[in-house]
Amino acid sequence: MMDRRELLGMAAFGTLAAASGVTSLAGRTVEAAVTKELKYSAPNFPRGVDGRLLRLGTIDVESRQEFTAGFRQMQARIIRKTADEALTRVLEQEGIDPAENISMSELRRLIENEPAINISPKTWLANQRVTWKNLQDHYHANADMYLSQMERTDKAGPGTLELAPSMKIPDHAAHQIHIQPGGYVGDPFAGHMYHYGTNSFYIGVRGHNDQDQIHREAVANLPVPKDRKVKRILDYGCGIGQLTVALKERFPDAEVWGLDIGGPMVRYGHMRAANLGVDVNFVQRLAEDNGFPDNYFDIVTSYIAHHEFPADVTRQAIAEVQRVSRPGAVYYPIDFITGGREGPPRSMFGRWWDHRWNNEPWTLEYHAMDFEDEIGTRGFQKAKDSQPVVRGFGSRHFVRV
Repeated sequence: MMDRRELLGMAAFGTLAAASGVTSLAGRTVEAAVTKELKYSAPNFPRGVDGRLLRLGTIDVESRQEFTAGFRQMQARIIRKTADEALTRVLEQEGIDPAENISMSELRRLIENEPAINISPKTWLANQRVTWKNLQDHYHANADMYLSQMERTDKAGPGTLELAPSMKIPDHAAHQIHIQPGGYVGDPFAGHMYHYGTNSFYIGVRGHNDQDQIHREAVANLPVPKDRKVKRILDYGCGIGQLTVALKERFPDAEVWGLDIGGPMVRYGHMRAANLGVDVNFVQRLAEDNGFPDNYFDIVTSYIAHHEFPADVTRQAIAEVQRVSRPGAVYYPIDFITGGREGPPRSMFGRWWDHRWNNEPWTLEYHAMDFEDEIGTRGFQKAKDSQPVVRGFGSRHFVRV
């Protein structure tokens, strides 16, 4: 059965095929059941909630958001396919094996004058801009209401919130990542925008995540220390805390911390966790200087954070994880598979447009390094039974030596 987003997409373009309502990751089906629902009062949230997701404030803003989600599905299924076919033709004309590795400069030479290839990132980018504008305009037009919502839970539990308003934000974290206005640090509603913007992103790429399905799936498959002791968990680069909350739900007796440089991100994450009734602690700190004691954590995770770091910050962050994790602790930084400075043409095309057009300034540095090797040289050993917990990401189950 098609959902409302897919119906809107078909109405707009008349080309989307019916899709199933089940998401599958790494061969495992994501259950539709929701373990917790948001607890908001009706007078302040007249449009109610959908399980774990607060419905957007007006029908207009929700309708525009669903239109862009439908466009994103169409773009992923049709325009991207057309671009892939055009790239295949170019490779055939040039006599290049699509399985062979090429350099970024060679990839750029191949695609620079091929509009059928370049239309894919340009349409994706245009839709991304419309998505962000729709959300930012709504939250700023209703700023008093949304700020008061966060203020009510800033000091409320369960869980705690630590903000650092005087912190000097490093240059590498101050840009408008994913072309999100203000990035993760420069807009008071960064968390709100990120939440609904990435829900749209997942629809086009990995399936629905409006009930945190992907984060909960990742945590459900997360390995634990050999001694089974899980007293403290750190999730750094936590964003709005979707993985952090899922960690607490799986390990209810553990002390769980979510850390991020973005104050608006952890502030929104704390509000959402409190309204879910989940006892999580959020802090605004640096991944490479997190301030926790030595040998403190039994599990350390991160979720698609490292491709947003410069290579030197990635190395510093790994060293910091080594410091704060106890011997035998599990380290699982979930992120894209790295493969050096060259790769197959399709992979290089994806890296290029993401870097150039989606404001991912550090992703090429990330992909150029051997991420697993960097972890292995800093006090961790890769587990023999390591498996990816989310399809498309690396098999990175490490144990602190």
